[in-house]
Amino acid sequence: MKCPYCGILNTRVVDSRPGKIELEVRRRRECQNCSQRFTTYERVEQVPVMIIKKDGRREEYDREKVLKGIKKACEKRAISMNLIEEMVDGIERQLRESNEREVSSKVVGEHIIQALKKLDDVAYVRFASVYREFTDVTDFIQELKSLLPKEVPSNEPDQISDTPDDG
Repeated sequence: MKCPYCGILNTRVVDSRPGKIELEVRRRRECQNCSQRFTTYERVEQVPVMIIKKDGRREEYDREKVLKGIKKACEKRAISMNLIEEMVDGIERQLRESNEREVSSKVVGEHIIQALKKLDDVAYVRFASVYREFTDVTDFIQELKSLLPKEVPSNEPDQISDTPDDG
């Protein structure tokens, strides 16, 4: 393994352990030349999952693209990167376990939506607004209503209304 600090190919493995996801090994390495330590991850090479886009194009599943979308939805929320990484790992695992070589982008989007809905309502609505292409405030209100408890006590007025209050 080439040292990322000095470029020499002479490194040794100091520690090995299972990675965060299945079929992954985390290795701690040390350069024999400059003594710097760094971490590498070894994964089993798997058959790529192809994503079928709305317009019919096909592209290879891109973990970074999913991660970027989720991070954007979770921006300025109290959600750790570890939790986001675990979410992406889970979505990736679901896609691979389906044993489908081609998956609709809608399936990937729905996996993300479901994971965010369990995690954080605000991140969920942010992602849903882009993914489901909300066109106006009414779309937001409908989505927000779906997040409210199903039974609202009769002595409390609805928190969100479809019509403006004239009073």
